[in-house]
Amino acid sequence: MAREARESGDVVAQLLTRNAASVHMLAASLRTQNPQHIVTIARGSSDHAASFFAYLVMTQLGRWVTSLPMSVFTLENAPLTGANVAAFAFSQSGRSPDLIVPTQTLRARGATTVAIVNVEDSPLAAAAEVCIPVHAGVEHSVAATKSFMAQLAAGLHIVSEWSEDNALATVLHALPAALNAAAQHDWSHAMAPLQSVERLLVLSRGAGLAVAQEAALKLKETCGIQAEAFSGAEVKHGPMALIDEGYPLLIFAPRGAAQAELVALADAMHAWGAHVFLAAPGVEPASNGVTRLATTPAPHPLLDALTITQSFYGFVEALARARGRDPDQPRHLSKVT
Repeated sequence: MAREARESGDVVAQLLTRNAASVHMLAASLRTQNPQHIVTIARGSSDHAASFFAYLVMTQLGRWVTSLPMSVFTLENAPLTGANVAAFAFSQSGRSPDLIVPTQTLRARGATTVAIVNVEDSPLAAAAEVCIPVHAGVEHSVAATKSFMAQLAAGLHIVSEWSEDNALATVLHALPAALNAAAQHDWSHAMAPLQSVERLLVLSRGAGLAVAQEAALKLKETCGIQAEAFSGAEVKHGPMALIDEGYPLLIFAPRGAAQAELVALADAMHAWGAHVFLAAPGVEPASNGVTRLATTPAPHPLLDALTITQSFYGFVEALARARGRDPDQPRHLSKVT
């Protein structure tokens, strides 16, 4: 897991180069077709990448996006039309029937179907009209790292071309270096406080919420911590009842419209007694008791979610080992996503 996570920068660099022509063609086709309905199809870590992509499509392109409950096809065979639909399936292996069946069905009903997948000769890639490979190579760790980062980058690549955002398309090529820098950050000062915890909340908002969900999943599967992700706005409702003295909170505050609110939330949660760990690129550390986690500001605020996740991966792998677990082989899990 540690080795594969550190490969993310090189994987993203390769992805941007090798997919340049295919993503350009896909984006031109999407602008011509002008689909009125966008759906994502995914499970696990790939679903978090799909959520990040959906946020980008909604904010950068002004299109509604629906996360498809796959059972509407796999269990119910619902009579949903594929007309004016673009469906994006995210997967690493491309072997999950829950993804293949909806993709096949929507394509047969007239939808534009795109598979963003690591294995190019997989059943999912064959089921979709267009395959955008993420070129992560073989990933031996059960916990996805470099393939997840590649899926995030692939979504950014597609949206930058689809929206014809030349500025975003340009800075994407500086992302690999930022990921390599982010991989060097040392969060070991957070190790001892989290080595024996059994529960934890991961908070973010906006473009950061999808990677907060990914962090919570990794804490569960590699460390055995009952970690849950919430929006920084949502946590102020029911989940607030969980907060007591010393309750651990991990807050991701990427730059953008939500950052100031999330930093203020970190201060408030600390004042209420929580043990707060904050990753906030570009924000000067304060001497208020909040534990700051070093971050690399990305070349664009939309990319901060990736650099934060890159730093987190190194930490969570080490935390799992400190807790006596093998992050490469989480119990009860296998590599089919």
